[in-house]
Amino acid sequence: MNIAIVGTGYVGLVSGTCFAEMGVNVTCVDIDKDKIDRLEQGEIPIYEPGLEEMVARNVKAGRLKFSTSLAEVLPQVEIVFSAVGTPPDEDGSADLRYVLDVARTIGQYMERYVVVVTKSTVPVGTARKVEETIRAEQKKRGISVEFDVVSNPEFLKEGSAIKDFMSPDRVVVGVSSERAQKMMAKLYRPFLLNNFRVLFTDVPSAEMIKYAANSMLATRISFMNDIANLCELVGADVNMVRKGLGSDARIGNKFLYPGCGYGGSCFPKDVKALIHTADKQGYSMRVLKAVEEVNEYQKTVLFLKLKERLGDLPGRRVALWGLAFKPETDDMREAPSLVLIKCLREAGAEVVVYDPVAMDECRRRMGDAVHYAKDMYEAAVDADALVLVTEWKQFRLPAWSVLKKIMRRPFVVDGRNIYLREELEEAGFEYSCIGYNSKRENR
Repeated sequence: MNIAIVGTGYVGLVSGTCFAEMGVNVTCVDIDKDKIDRLEQGEIPIYEPGLEEMVARNVKAGRLKFSTSLAEVLPQVEIVFSAVGTPPDEDGSADLRYVLDVARTIGQYMERYVVVVTKSTVPVGTARKVEETIRAEQKKRGISVEFDVVSNPEFLKEGSAIKDFMSPDRVVVGVSSERAQKMMAKLYRPFLLNNFRVLFTDVPSAEMIKYAANSMLATRISFMNDIANLCELVGADVNMVRKGLGSDARIGNKFLYPGCGYGGSCFPKDVKALIHTADKQGYSMRVLKAVEEVNEYQKTVLFLKLKERLGDLPGRRVALWGLAFKPETDDMREAPSLVLIKCLREAGAEVVVYDPVAMDECRRRMGDAVHYAKDMYEAAVDADALVLVTEWKQFRLPAWSVLKKIMRRPFVVDGRNIYLREELEEAGFEYSCIGYNSKRENR
């Protein structure tokens, strides 16, 4: 089976590579010639564990190719995936210009039936716009070639995207014709050996499922962060509260971990887009608006803890462990670290950062606004506070005795609640985390 995937960003490159791994002939298309040249030379533009080796293996086998021209690829493929970016506009709506550009190209050059699949996260009604755009281009050419538009949203988690694609909880496919359903069933047939479900729906429902799923997960995070903040005020321990909640089978324990806010390319963007979609329909998503409000506040909590404990911040040296919005990625989009760094710099503090993967991304975003350490311990030298922002594995069991010697003030702010309070206090550290306030204990 021959398919094309337009867009070699996170979703497109991972999806194309995984399809190739299962025996599909894939051509990944991108208008960025430099990116395509680098991919052909084996350079991967994103960080995802295991992806570089899988790309190399499938390129060598001839199942994975790269091109800058969708027009040249179209005659050889049966399915075209659109995996281009849908960045948020200022009003929170999804920018569909790149999705519709792909549709225009298809309409301009298609000569036979093809299934057009929107893989990007797009608002309800986008498939209809894609169909209208393709038909408009066909009309300009004076032709009428059959095609179908399908919605196949992705549910990949950065850091475990390959596993998520190869062994997903489910695959959602929104179709409007039996012909398109048969084509998509054929494409996903090799994956059925792993016993996962392909859920066929109508197209608008598939488009909504992705937004609803991400918004539900974001809601759980913001709810738990709200509970954590209240726990600090009343003297409760949020970790005990979380365990009590998670043991309820109706609730479950996933996405109930309090922290310093969610970030990344999905949750913030999708929550905003769903709010905007509802506003256009004259309906207010009151719960989601609160979810977003809580998350924006939560990103400031680490700064507030530092300011409360350290007082005036000019001249203070603050070390940050972790920059990416989550472990196993270099993605800093909407990352809590960005808000913390901004607040610290505006307050006059000196900021030293270390992340195992995202240092180059931070340099691209911030230049010389912060100091870059060579390792986690160098970052803590002469620091008045150490803040854990991203829970990378290498940060889980540091040498506290070493940190005690090299820090100016042994103060740790745990933004992900991964350390044991008793252990740090016994080692002579001041310790602050999310959802617990020792000063209010037993009040």
